[in-house]
Amino acid sequence: SRFGTILKLQEDDLTIYADGVRNSVGFDWHPITGEMYFTDNGRDWMGDDIPPCELNMVSNNGEHFGFPFVHGKDIKDDKFIANDKFKFTRPVWEFQAHSAPLGIKFYSGKMFPERYQNGLFVAQHGSWNRSSKVGYEVLFMKFNDNKVVSSESFITGWLNGEEFWGRPAAPLMLDDGSMLISDDHAGVIYRITYEG
Repeated sequence: SRFGTILKLQEDDLTIYADGVRNSVGFDWHPITGEMYFTDNGRDWMGDDIPPCELNMVSNNGEHFGFPFVHGKDIKDDKFIANDKFKFTRPVWEFQAHSAPLGIKFYSGKMFPERYQNGLFVAQHGSWNRSSKVGYEVLFMKFNDNKVVSSESFITGWLNGEEFWGRPAAPLMLDDGSMLISDDHAGVIYRITYEG
C-alpha cells in the first residue's frame, strides 16, 4: 500500500522511501550528511498534549516510522494495535502536539550568524482543534555533530492569546542567504534578512 508513505521515483522505478508516515508536508536533506528529514503531524482526538508532532530522519530506504500503531517515541494508538514484534524508527525530535509543523529548510547561507549554519528552520502552522492554541511560529533547530540538540522560537507574533492573524507554512532560502516564509492564512510571503 502507498498510504502513509513517502515515495521515491527514480527513472521508472517507484519505491517506498519511508513507511508509517502520517501527514508529512515538509522535507529537506541535511547539507552535510545528505540524510532526509521530514515533519510528521500527529493524529487528532487523543488529547491536547498527545500525540506529539515529529521530526524524522530517514537512514534506510523503506524504514517504518510507526503510523498508525505508534506515535512519537512510544505512544500506542488507541485503535490500531501492532503485534509484539513491531519495529519502527523513533523520531529525532518531538514537537508539541497539534503545533502542525509543515515546511522545513536547512540553512547553508552566509547572511545569518554562524550559529544558524546547517541548522533547520521549521514552520509551525498552528493548532485547529486544541483547547488552547499552539504553534503559529517558525522554529530554529540547532544541530551538533549532525544531531538535533535544541529547538527555539525564531519568529513569533502570529498568535495573540487565542486569536491568530497568520499561519506560517514553509521556509525557502534565497541565494543571498535571506529566507522567505509563506503565510497561507494572511496570503503573504515574508522575507527575513540579517544585518550585523
